Amino acid sequence: MLKVIAGTARGRQLKTLPKEDFSIRPMLGMMKKSVFDIITPILPDSLFLDLYAGVGSVGIEALSRGAKRVVFAEISDKSIALVKYNLKMLGFEDKADIVKCDVVKGFPKFQNKYDIIFMGPPYKDGDKKALALTYPTLKNVVLFSMLKENGIVISQRHMKEPVGDVAGLNNYRTEKYGDTVVAFYRMI
Repeated sequence: MLKVIAGTARGRQLKTLPKEDFSIRPMLGMMKKSVFDIITPILPDSLFLDLYAGVGSVGIEALSRGAKRVVFAEISDKSIALVKYNLKMLGFEDKADIVKCDVVKGFPKFQNKYDIIFMGPPYKDGDKKALALTYPTLKNVVLFSMLKENGIVISQRHMKEPVGDVAGLNNYRTEKYGDTVVAFYRMI
């Protein structure tokens, strides 16, 4: 069961895919709480970009906690339908935009600069082959100058996924949750 943790929609349950469908891997509640505790000071009235949105739980949590607007980016029609359903159910549809795209190739579609960018790309494809989408996505954040001054990028990835340094970004904080790494970046 996936719920909104805090804010105006606290305790509300989100619609997700059945457990048998492994195409979406929602962020665990403990991890989501920790990430949002870290970003609480900069979240109110922020412009938030949720890349690889899945069912929208991270962006919806941001809206519930006071983000001004969230842009959800996703390629899957199933996921987009769930994001739309969850936004409507919670009354957040007027504070959200949904962009259907391949996130790595679709960066020109994100016209704004953002206060907070969250990215939780899938770890593996349908054949269980590692995707390694974190590094190219971070490179595009820099290439397309997507962060506002003092903005941050939050990257969730499997601990075995190689990332390395990204020119123009400073990894100023890293948290580990089991086999998941959450890294926080700022522009240099």
